[in-house]
Amino acid sequence: MNYIREDQGTIIFENDGETLRIEPWGTNSLRVRAVMMGDIKDTDYALLSAPFTTAAIIIKDEFNGSITNGKITAVLSVDDWHKRCRVSFFNQKGELLLEEEKAGGALNKKTRNFKPRLGGDYELTVTFASDQSERLYGMGQYQQEVLNVKNCILELAHRNSQASVPFVLSDKGYGFFWHNPAVGTASFGKNITQWYAESTRQMDYWITAGDTPEEIVGAYAKATGTPPPMPEHGLGFWQCKLRYWNQEELLSVAREYHKRGIPVDVIVVDFYHWPKCGDYRFDENDFPDPKAMVEELNSYGMELMVSIWPQVNLTSENYEEMKQKGLLVKSERGVPIAMRFQGENAFFDATNPKTREYVWNLCRKNYYDYGIKTFWLDEAEPEFSTYEYDNYRYYMGPVNQIGNIYPQLYAKTFYDGQIASGMDTAVNLLRCAWAGSQRYGALVWSGDIHSDWKTFREQLCAGLNMGIAGIPWWTTDIGGFMGGDPTDPSFQQLFVRWFQWGTFCPVMRLHGDRSPSKPVNHADGSPSMPTGADNEIWSFGEVNTPILEKYIQFREAMRPYLRKLMNEAHEFGKPVMRTMFYEFPQDEMCWDLTDQYMFGSDILVAPILYENTYERDVYLPRGAGWTLIYDGTKYEGGQIVHQTAGIDQIPVFLRDGSQKELIGKI
Repeated sequence: MNYIREDQGTIIFENDGETLRIEPWGTNSLRVRAVMMGDIKDTDYALLSAPFTTAAIIIKDEFNGSITNGKITAVLSVDDWHKRCRVSFFNQKGELLLEEEKAGGALNKKTRNFKPRLGGDYELTVTFASDQSERLYGMGQYQQEVLNVKNCILELAHRNSQASVPFVLSDKGYGFFWHNPAVGTASFGKNITQWYAESTRQMDYWITAGDTPEEIVGAYAKATGTPPPMPEHGLGFWQCKLRYWNQEELLSVAREYHKRGIPVDVIVVDFYHWPKCGDYRFDENDFPDPKAMVEELNSYGMELMVSIWPQVNLTSENYEEMKQKGLLVKSERGVPIAMRFQGENAFFDATNPKTREYVWNLCRKNYYDYGIKTFWLDEAEPEFSTYEYDNYRYYMGPVNQIGNIYPQLYAKTFYDGQIASGMDTAVNLLRCAWAGSQRYGALVWSGDIHSDWKTFREQLCAGLNMGIAGIPWWTTDIGGFMGGDPTDPSFQQLFVRWFQWGTFCPVMRLHGDRSPSKPVNHADGSPSMPTGADNEIWSFGEVNTPILEKYIQFREAMRPYLRKLMNEAHEFGKPVMRTMFYEFPQDEMCWDLTDQYMFGSDILVAPILYENTYERDVYLPRGAGWTLIYDGTKYEGGQIVHQTAGIDQIPVFLRDGSQKELIGKI
């Protein structure tokens, strides 16, 4: 009796209703799938097809087998007691990378535990042994001051300011992608590592081996896609606030920047510029001539970005048609309301191809045809008022089974429409992402975060882990979103430090809901969303304005370098913000640094992250020479330097004499 067999270049284990299949899926990589009482399903939630796969080497007998693809080998072992199969992964040196937890025996545990749910689906728990010394990175964006996620429990679900992207990189030399959009949990415990899906039809994960983080992240990028070329207007400064509520207010800000000679690449019309959520058009009382507005902005070298929400108000002019055609997210029970904000709202169903076509056609007619080529796709989780995932159903399935794919397909809605309408490439701003979002031009920002120092520090870890998880285009609301009085000296200090750091983020974008806000009414006298206090660079005190302008001009000076970084992201999936260990994996110190990073390969950035702080220690990795950007002072690598940083300075070092033209410009 053979429990293990070979089938067309794959290795298969079968017993007691379970089918487990392992196959090559890209260079040095394997895809592992298992089902209970059924056939393996060819889902393509994020993984691309694998035409670049090489032939595998398969060895097997009745109870054991192995499959080798380049640098990775999976070993299958069937135990004598329960005839359950345990899978272990090794690199080309024979070193153990990852193995399933021991199963069977007296404890009678299952490493792949399919727990039936009514209707034929399963709860799934997959358990691996834990290496207590292992360090793990990636997994997307979580609001915590943590870079190494070992010993963390992470919710596999999206929320406002949380983006679950389930790819993890190990310092042992492998990357692991949980190819399952179900709501669940990832637990990287001291005793076990466990992946849990609330509802699913099969186990599906991808694993790769590599000698460096760059090799591992690059393999993952090939498997899930890389971002398109970044448009030129993604390289400069973006101006936004909550909210420019009418055409004249927006244009007056654009004119002032132009008058002052301060370059702005993108300026933004935020939410509730529409009559009702779901109308997908300007309110003509507040924005009477969008085409002329866009043309004037273009004359200043500015692109207009317009906010889109997936909410559809129950009184929107499009609600009844969208409901009749089945284009909305459906409540499983109770009333058909997913979010209460400025009225009662449903969400459009981005997983439905007909919905994507319907929404894009409205936005093409009401925005794109006016010359608007960049969209702010807000609420991309989407933001259910109570996050009761099991109470909603998408076209593709129940939200607790399929929900994490929503932001990816929201991005696809607009990217596909833009490309079909004749654009060569596009960048759109989203508040969330899942694996594969990057290939649809998704620039992810970190959500409606607070304006305080702790939150500021959390964003650095969030951005670095997003880069590891395959999302190179990432940014924040400079200064934080919630709160902050521009006239308050303590907030001004935080704002200046955040602005300096924002200069060295993939996209430099200013936004926020500043205090105090001002009420706004519709033309009929009914209340609309308020507008926050001023949020332009001259709003934060006369002494700070020239500092902020200096950093915008410095961003302009970096354009050639930024093009290089964006091209590396497009071609190879390289992060723009890089953990220190990504560039210096042989330097042990670099694996534990959470408060400094590499901006590309040439620029080391060490932001000031604490209040009333004007100096800090910076570790300069060994194997390189370093030049202080302020004055050209040179340092040998492999040492900690104590660097001063006045309120107008951020510690920045250039690697091996590179980017000499930037010395002395900040």
